[in-house]
Amino acid sequence: MLRKILVAIDESAASQWAFDTALSMAKPLEAQLLLVHVVDGFSPNSPKHPCVSAESFSMDVESSAQKEYEQQWQALMDRYDTLLKQRQAEAKATGVAATYLQTQGIPGQKICEIARTNNIDLIVVGNRDRTNKAELVRGSVSNYLVHHAPCSVTVVHPKADAEESYKVGNSMFATAGVA
Repeated sequence: MLRKILVAIDESAASQWAFDTALSMAKPLEAQLLLVHVVDGFSPNSPKHPCVSAESFSMDVESSAQKEYEQQWQALMDRYDTLLKQRQAEAKATGVAATYLQTQGIPGQKICEIARTNNIDLIVVGNRDRTNKAELVRGSVSNYLVHHAPCSVTVVHPKADAEESYKVGNSMFATAGVA
């Protein structure tokens, strides 16, 4: 029986499809959702730590750059905190209990760790059906979860032409169980 469903959340359409899929599964099962976002410091979207050359080194420049870096990180964390609260409110509006968690680390590994410590029965994650340089080096989060999660994983695959006009009915999903 599925009682706890973890949903990986980010700002992508694939994540929205995953959330909608998890929500539609949770309601009839009276399952709880755990909405998780992992901030990845190596992501191209993450603020980069400032580098100061030895020739232009000054405490004022270093301090100013560090402060700006910290502000960028806080803005990133706040943006995702707002997104998680919105998804939590959407779940509550449909009668599904949801909590959320935001942490930092390598997304696949952190999600597996959170799933283990929270006795999660199912992980639902979106797949963007694209490959970039980071995925070639580190692999996709959904692929990592399918192979390492301590529970079953549902990977929501959007149809190629559905990116622009999102509809729940336009998505296909595949489930991978833990052997």
